[in-house]
Order: sequence, then C-alpha cells, then structure tokens
Amino acid sequence: MSIQIYNTVTRQKEPFNTIEEGKVKMYVCGPTVYNYIHIGNARPPIVFDTVRRYLEYRGYDVHFVSNFTDVDDKIIKAANELGEEVPTLSKRFIEAYHADTSAVNVQKANLHPTVTETMSDIIAFIEKLIDKGYAYEAEGDVYFRTKKFKDYGKLSHQSIDELRLGSRIQVGEKKADPLDFVLWKAAKEGEIYWESPWGKGRPGWHIECSAMVKKYLGDTIDIHAGGQDLSFPHHENEIAQSEALNEKEMANYWMHNGYININNEKMSKSLGNFILLHDLIQKYDPQAFRFFMLNVHYRHPINFTDELLESAITSLERIRTTVENLEHRIAHSADLGLNNGMWLKKVEGYKEKFIEEMDDDFNTSNAIATLFDLSKEANVYLQEENTTVEVLERFVSLFEEIGSVLGLELRKVKELLDEEIESLIEKRNQARKDKDFQLADGIRDDLADQGIILEDTPQGVRWKRKS
Repeated sequence: MSIQIYNTVTRQKEPFNTIEEGKVKMYVCGPTVYNYIHIGNARPPIVFDTVRRYLEYRGYDVHFVSNFTDVDDKIIKAANELGEEVPTLSKRFIEAYHADTSAVNVQKANLHPTVTETMSDIIAFIEKLIDKGYAYEAEGDVYFRTKKFKDYGKLSHQSIDELRLGSRIQVGEKKADPLDFVLWKAAKEGEIYWESPWGKGRPGWHIECSAMVKKYLGDTIDIHAGGQDLSFPHHENEIAQSEALNEKEMANYWMHNGYININNEKMSKSLGNFILLHDLIQKYDPQAFRFFMLNVHYRHPINFTDELLESAITSLERIRTTVENLEHRIAHSADLGLNNGMWLKKVEGYKEKFIEEMDDDFNTSNAIATLFDLSKEANVYLQEENTTVEVLERFVSLFEEIGSVLGLELRKVKELLDEEIESLIEKRNQARKDKDFQLADGIRDDLADQGIILEDTPQGVRWKRKS
C-alpha cells in the first residue's frame, strides 16, 4: 500500500506521488515571532515534524522549509511596547521558538528563512505580478486583483460571490475591489521599512510564503502544510499569487492540522485559557506533551486539560517501563537455542501494522495504539519461562524504531548529576566564546531534552530542572 494523504483541495485521501522520485519538497508555514508560541502554535511543528520523520523512514529524501515572519504589525506593536528594535525582538523569539520546540523533539527544518532576508525576492515577485496585470499600486500600497485569478476559492471551496458578501474596504485601504488583498504596505511614520519601486514600506503577510516557496523549493512543491486557521485566507492567497505568476500548481498536496481547545473552550487571551508552550514544558515532561498531541489524528481537534495530559504522562511511562524491563531481562538472558520464529514473526507483525496506520494519512493515533499493543505483547513475552536475547532485542529495537519516527524517547532518561550539568554549561560557554554557536545551541538543546533549563542572565548562566 502506498502512503495516502488527505488533500484539503480535493477533500479526500490521495495516493502520495512525488514530483521527483524519492524526493519530497515540503513547506510548512511558521510562526510570527513576537512572543513565545502557545500550545496551538506548537501543534503544526509537532505534526509536520512527524510527517517528515515518517517520510524519511519510508526512504524519501525530504527537503523541508519552514519560515519565520520577522516583520509584521504584531511584531512592530510588541517592539514599541517593549522599547525594542523589531530585529532584536524577532531574533529573541526565534531563538525561544527553537528552544521550546527542540524540547518537544522537533527537528530544525533544512531552512528557516525569514521575511527580512527574503525582501529582494518578495519585491521582485510583486513586480512580476504587476507586470502580468495581477497587481496594482495605489499610493504606495500594492494590491492583488483577486477577481482576475479564476481559481480563487479552490482551497477553501468558496466562490467569489460568497466571499464578496462579507467583504468591505476598511478605512485607510486604497484597493479597487473589496476582495483585493495587500502585497505591499506603505510605511507609517516611525515604522521599520524597506525601499521599493512603490516607496518605503514592507510586505503584506501572504506574499512572503509565495516568494520563499519559489526561491527555496521551486514553482511547484509536493506538500504545503500548516494549521487549519491558515487555509483561508493565507493559503488561498498564496495559491492565487503563486499560480498567477508561475502558471503552475503551487502544491500537489495541501495538509492542515486541527485546532486545540482548552477544557472544551476555544483557546483565547480573553478567556484567560491561553497556555504558552514555554510555560507548559517547565511543568510537564515535554515528551509527554508530544505524546499527548500525537494521540489524536492531526486533522481532528484536540481538547487539552491537565487531566488528559497527566493521563498521557502515565501512558508514556508505562511504555517506558516495558522497555526498561526488556533491557533488564536482556542483561540476564542467554541464547537458549530455542526456535524464536513465532515470536519474531509476531514482533514483525506490529511493525507492519505501524506502517499500515501511518501510511493511512499519518494516523499517529492508531500508530500509538499499535505501540500499546506491542507493549502488551512484550509484557506477555516477559512472563515466559525461557526468554532469549534475540527476541528481547527485537522488541527493544522496534520500540526504538517506532519511537524515532514519532519523535518519542521510549527509554527512561538517566538523570544528570549536578557536576555533569556544570561541565556541559562550561563547555557551552567556551563554545560561545569561540563563536561555535552550533555546538553551543546543541548543548543547550541536549540539556533541554533531559529536563535541564538554562537561563542566560547578566550574572551568568543559571540552570534548573523541570519540576
């Protein structure tokens, strides 16, 4: 069976066929970096990191790009409130994003482009849209002619007439039609800006991803993904911009993950149920949070409660205990010359079941159910009078295999001694002095994985264990 992916455009599962055999070009919309990300923002990186891991597990070479919006109205507002420069604020929260997502075992993308470093490409993209008649300048702003793109609405399955009913021209907008959307914004007094053919300004939100996809992955990519909230208008507008310019499909598969509710209510600041990932991982095992997120199919909504997370912690610990018991038995078993064929075949059956579930639109919920079944089978085997190293090791290796694909550490982590932590911090300090930031970041991320939080202060580095 081939991998099946639910395509938001067609509203059905489709066999996964890549543009280039054995290779996947994948783009996931990243965050706007003006604060720590909340747990809703954390779902796309966890989900699509797992998709990436599984595709690699199945033998694909995945070129994975995920952006940062590092200039935007929200960022400008936050920078003004904090008395910081926009680039300083953005850089700080990009680093925070990497630290927090690394704690939940999200691998960095092959590329994390930003708006500010892609500015010349964005401007060139807009110029070409104007040349083709799909965009127009109005007193320093540039807008996209939505009606001119005949397929507008194909992702969200809305017609132009339906969209027009709720469209209005807001105060200060100079667009010719209520459906038109902004590609370039003229700078307001005191705002950060870039020079352009239309004067000082900065890009609209939607254009950045179109420019980045084209620059780093090409005119057509295999998978474009993000949260369900991005399907309209962000992804709809991306399609319009990119396909108007390139005259090709922007992506062959569009994937969107579902929302997160808190105690059965929509998460929002006004309701006071806004949970930052940064805060959550200080209190709970970050791996358990990832386990919790993957326990629901990515397209379905998740309801978050402390009780459900506590349940996930207990479930993950049960699996880890099984692995620990297997490893303990390995140390005390011998090759008894028994016929292990039946048991080895059973273990292989769980691997096949895991692949079958993941091939079905990356069904991590059923994949984790398979993991529980494997754990039960392992515990049955551990009750056998005669166990052999061969079968025990095959159980352990399959736990590791599945854990790696799901981004879950299924071995119990040995707690670092205080002196080991201090030694690693000293090594990180030296790496920073040597400007070896890759090593320094790696040490910080490794410590975070083991529940050690570093805080860089003017007085030096402080550390604490997650409670």
